[in-house]
Amino acid sequence: MPVRTSQTSQGRSGKGVGLGLALVSAVAFGGSGVAAKPLIEAGLDPLHVVWLRATGAALVMLPLAVRHRGLLRSRPALLAGFGLLAVAGVQACYFAALSRIPVGVALLVEYLAPALVLGWVRFVQRRPVTRAAAFGVVLAAGGLACVVEVWSGLSFDVLGLLLALGAACCQVGYFVLSDQGGDAGEAAPNPLGVIAYGLLIGAAVLTVVARPWSMDWSVLAHGADMNGTSVPAIALLLWIVLVATVLAYVTGVVSVRRLSPQVAGVVACLEAVIATVLAWVLLGEHLSAPQVVGGAVVLLGAFIAQSSTPSKGSAEPVASGGAERELSARGTAT
Repeated sequence: MPVRTSQTSQGRSGKGVGLGLALVSAVAFGGSGVAAKPLIEAGLDPLHVVWLRATGAALVMLPLAVRHRGLLRSRPALLAGFGLLAVAGVQACYFAALSRIPVGVALLVEYLAPALVLGWVRFVQRRPVTRAAAFGVVLAAGGLACVVEVWSGLSFDVLGLLLALGAACCQVGYFVLSDQGGDAGEAAPNPLGVIAYGLLIGAAVLTVVARPWSMDWSVLAHGADMNGTSVPAIALLLWIVLVATVLAYVTGVVSVRRLSPQVAGVVACLEAVIATVLAWVLLGEHLSAPQVVGGAVVLLGAFIAQSSTPSKGSAEPVASGGAERELSARGTAT
């Protein structure tokens, strides 16, 4: 009995730490768009900003890549997928979307991803889903219609919307790949090593795509306008690299390992709220009332969809509590 009590306490402690890390990750990721948009408006191409972000973070994480070089032999597919989707794909699509649509709108569209994870669960993992989860997806789609204001005759930037949707699809890969091996105990791939190699692979791919040798490096030596205030461009870049990338990815991946893609996805929805508020305060990007309501509906739908997803190994759909049961099972196993 004392051992079981200790295991339960450890499980709850791990859950609390995981939720805290997920919240830190959401806040860190939420500040990326607000810092990147002034750089883009100052003259940097969106792909160049992504390249600077991935390359700078890869250099910071390089010692960890050397330390965990065994992952190149044991998990090459995981590292390649993380680099292509979770690093290069998400950031390239998101920053490109920022050049065409407001930060808040781009994030709200991107955060259809937690609902899209449900499609992965249903059609790839072939696990049943509940009516509540399906309702959450429909609700999120309806909220998205309000965010882009479809009644205005589709005057919204279609390419910007498609790029944000591309970021959402790539983010599904981030949540799914971050969970790989999370229940394998000591045999699980080290999350810091996965992030380090993901950033290196992402930076290598982006080097070919972004062609940084054509970048206007002089932009980084001047200030960037943030709603009428001049901010050193290099300071914005350091924030993007150290906080919005290194800290965000490390806390995000570790939180998924401690929780699950479903639970971490729900907490990550706060990123859209944080980014929208920061863009409102720092960039002066005011959303209309329907867009604010639509954004709230998107987040609510994503929350319902994710919290209604069955836990791993479940043969029957569950109305709620699947994620909590998974957490409990992981805590007991630990």
